[in-house]
Amino acid sequence: MANFFSDNKDLQFHLQHPMMRKIVELKERGFAEKDLYDYAPQNFEDAMDSYRRVLEIAGEVCGDVIAPNAERVDHEGPRVVNDHVEYAAGTVENMKAVVDAGLSGLTLPRKYDGLNFPLICFVMANEMVARADASFENIWGLQDCAETLNEFASEEQKQKFLTWVSAGATCAMDLTEPDAGSDLGAVMLKATWSEEKQTWLLNGVKRFITNGDGDVSLVLARTEEGTTDARGLSMLVHDKRDGGVKVRRIENKLGIKGSPTCELVFTNAPAQLVGDRKMGLIKYVMSLMNAARLGIGAQSVGLCEAAYREALKYAHEREQFGKPIIRFAAVSEMLSNMKAKLQGARALLYETTRFVEVYKQYMHISHERSLEAEERQEMKFYNRLADGFTPLVKLFSSEYANQLAYDAIQIHGGSGFMKDYPCERLYRDARIMNIYEGTSQLQVVAAINAVTKGTFMEQIERYATAEYIESMQPIVAKLKELTAKFAEMQTYVETMDKETAGFKDFHARRLVETAGHIIITYLLARQAGECADYTDSVRIFCKLSVGKVMEAYSYVMSSTAEDIALFKAVEAEY
Repeated sequence: MANFFSDNKDLQFHLQHPMMRKIVELKERGFAEKDLYDYAPQNFEDAMDSYRRVLEIAGEVCGDVIAPNAERVDHEGPRVVNDHVEYAAGTVENMKAVVDAGLSGLTLPRKYDGLNFPLICFVMANEMVARADASFENIWGLQDCAETLNEFASEEQKQKFLTWVSAGATCAMDLTEPDAGSDLGAVMLKATWSEEKQTWLLNGVKRFITNGDGDVSLVLARTEEGTTDARGLSMLVHDKRDGGVKVRRIENKLGIKGSPTCELVFTNAPAQLVGDRKMGLIKYVMSLMNAARLGIGAQSVGLCEAAYREALKYAHEREQFGKPIIRFAAVSEMLSNMKAKLQGARALLYETTRFVEVYKQYMHISHERSLEAEERQEMKFYNRLADGFTPLVKLFSSEYANQLAYDAIQIHGGSGFMKDYPCERLYRDARIMNIYEGTSQLQVVAAINAVTKGTFMEQIERYATAEYIESMQPIVAKLKELTAKFAEMQTYVETMDKETAGFKDFHARRLVETAGHIIITYLLARQAGECADYTDSVRIFCKLSVGKVMEAYSYVMSSTAEDIALFKAVEAEY
């Protein structure tokens, strides 16, 4: 079978990014642990060699175990037995394979039995797992919950839970409720302190919880009596072994059927407070959700990869009118666009991951010692970029996952509508990606601040001043023209918003997507300067971007207050 790392030159390219040296230095604290652990790297080259070897192992597990099990898992799915989840047989095999391969606790510190790898390695592993089976990525990938514990939990909690995750314990984020979906401030699951048991007790219901019967659950609950808003919420951690939680049912879903999405009933379930009271949503869940959105970005890119490969393979094999269908212009154009979107989404994913990584490492270092003035400035710089780019990558990658899954079926024709080919499963799996962990519309709400505050424009200008090879100069010139259009749109929207309430909100998606198209094209142009393999994709993506940006520009610049009123009229229909 294929090795999902060694057969993907694009992944190997991103692992070699120049910023990896800085990331490794920060993560390893100058290789301070080289004499404490026999598996700690001695230097940068040693660290990179370890990353490649482990990613190759992950790629082998994905190709040899997880991918072959995907169809069987999709058909069988998990079930509820004695109030708890029983995974499909293939999922059990997958779990054993990843644990035996040492792929648990990938980013956790070595003192908690983790590998202390950079986030970029975890994201790459997530992408490969999702390419093999997006539903299993939902189970394995949730170990990033442990990063939230690593950031905010007490040392005693870290020793207990992080070492367990490193040994293979599964995780869950218990956030949403029947009456609190995207509006997490409305969460009402109650946490009450028991003097008798000297612990918090959880009571209530959670719904739509991915891998809801996980071993370690981070639970958003209301600790403050009489409150109804976010200020009364805290974050708690629940150990499945302590009992008190029953799985009422597993949702019957359109896709990602191997991943149990649960409705949970908490009855005096013991739990420990994580961090400070009242900061559950304001601080801890925001950190948790940002990590989850990066995870969905990786999941989406992994599915894009799978969809593109399935479509490409079929287009070479299927013959019509005496030749393979890939030789028809309509099909080859679709595949070229699919490849450009795939590589563009991946470029944005790993650029975002690098921003998040540097910010997070400075944050961890700040808990160990005071940061120097220059380090504090760098942390703020990368934090700002991470806040803007995280919703952007979730928006673009999840939308592209849906587009590529759709196109994969189209290239298969009638066969793609049958369950004989994986693209049917990919299509169903993709549909949730621009919904959960914040819909595309909510990602726009989160990302529009990076437009209005200038974060995206400032970064675009940094990309514009970089050096590009001669063949990319026409691309850069076109991007500068698009940037000028973007600036015009911003000015017009901000001016009109002062006169017409809601004008900015109405055009937010057009502004955010314009920024995204420009940014992704610059990233691909930069990559083309380092590797000729990206030349075709950047030219294709640039053409797609020009079309999208000019469409948005035309729409925005011709909008008036009357147009906004026209669209708001639908609110009065019922």
